[in-house]
Order: sequence, then C-alpha cells, then structure tokens
Amino acid sequence: MGQGLALALSRAGAEVALLARRRHPVAEPLVLDEGSWPAVTRGASLVLVATPDAAISETAATLAGQNAIGPEQVVLHLSGLLDWRALESLAPTGAGLGSFHPLQTISDPAAAPALFLGAYAAVEGDSRAMDAGDAMAGMLGMHPVRVAGAGKPAYHAGAVFASNFVVALAAVAERLARAAGVPGTEAGRLYLPLLKGAVANLDEGPVAALTGPIARGDVATVGAHLAALGPDDRRLYRCLGLVTVTLAERAGLSGPSAAAIRDLLAGGD
Repeated sequence: MGQGLALALSRAGAEVALLARRRHPVAEPLVLDEGSWPAVTRGASLVLVATPDAAISETAATLAGQNAIGPEQVVLHLSGLLDWRALESLAPTGAGLGSFHPLQTISDPAAAPALFLGAYAAVEGDSRAMDAGDAMAGMLGMHPVRVAGAGKPAYHAGAVFASNFVVALAAVAERLARAAGVPGTEAGRLYLPLLKGAVANLDEGPVAALTGPIARGDVATVGAHLAALGPDDRRLYRCLGLVTVTLAERAGLSGPSAAAIRDLLAGGD
C-alpha cells in the first residue's frame, strides 16, 4: 500500500521519497540508512508511516528519537484499525497526528493509481491531520470520509466483511461446485459473473440488490440447500441466511414467509 500511494502521489505531482530498511524493485527513490531519515523527513510537509500495524508505534518512536519530525509537519499512518494514538510518541513534537486508510485492496503497487480513483479513504486524527488526509484524498481522486478513532475497529471489521470474507465465500462456492461435479477449471470461474452482477447491483444498495430463494420466501429451496451441505457449511449458511432474512424483510418479504425461513435456519444441525 505504501509503494502504491507513493506511485500515485508522484503521478499526481507530489515530490515523494521512500524510506525503508530494505530495497524493493518498485520503490525508487529509496533511502536505506535510518541515520539519514531526518534529513529526508524534515523536508516533508507530510510523512506517511506505511508499515504493518505492529510496527507503527516502533517506527514513530524511531522518528521521535531521531528528531526527524517537527511541529510544522503532519504524520499519518495507514492502519484501518488503529487511531492516531499509535503515533503517540510523536505528540511532543507538536506535529499533526492521524491516520489515512485507503479503502481499497492493493496487491500490485503499479495498479494502485487507477484503483484509488473513486475509492474511499477513512481519515482520522487531529484537525491538521484530517485536513491533510482530505487533501491527499483529493490528489488521488478518492473520497475522504472522517471516522472517529473509537469507531475504527467496527469500520475495519466492515472492510473485512466487504472484501476478505467475500473472497472466502467465493472459495466456499468453488468448493461446492467441485463437490457437485463441475470440472476444476470451470468451478473456479463458475460463479464469477454472478458475483460481479451482485456487486454491480449494490450501486442501488443492499435492499434493492438482494435476490435469491430467501428474498423470494422459497422455504423448500432453503431446506434443500441445508440438506445438501455438510455441518460446517450448513452452519455458515444458517448464519448468513439469518442476516439475509432480515434484509429480505426490508425488501418486502412477508412476515409469515420470513418467519418460516427464520425458523428453518435457526434449527439445529
């Protein structure tokens, strides 16, 4: 993510320097000697700490110990979970402190500039940090949204549901397709058009996007699914199904139909 941001900001016209302990083929220019960090960071209006969450506080302490940050600067980390307090060792410097979390999945830094366009970024911290985060989002073509520090764990859990768990569910669907006899090469792609269609429908919101047997109140189909699944998949289906019933009620599913499906889903294995 750090390298992707550096590339995107550079293309947007910002002057960017990357600081790291080891070389990476994508990361240029790159300063490897920690002792020379202050000479680079003190010339920057904005410093981004793009380490794993567990290393943010350590990195902040290193910057503080080197007198690498001054009161005129803003320091933001990129964690979706942690708030500005991960940078607390920098508080005596008087710098603006906060976080900037791009709500996008980046596996290839070279693809980041295009993926950031139109995506959201959670901005948190003191007023200077949030203003800097808003400005950076604008440079990247992103939509900034301000999230209170106390709300970041719930916000980040939502990101896991929207991204990581979707991938996990796609893996479950592929496994079930294989179990049904679909050849391996096709099983891996069988549900991709369906998944893309569901995501496209979400432009209208979850209530409008919902389709399928639970949305229709099809008790018999839900029962057949439960009977076909093994214990672990059945428990997963029940949990997600109960959430889906509530959504289906908001979409207009009748009370009796919702109650019948809810009772079926709530039953034991």
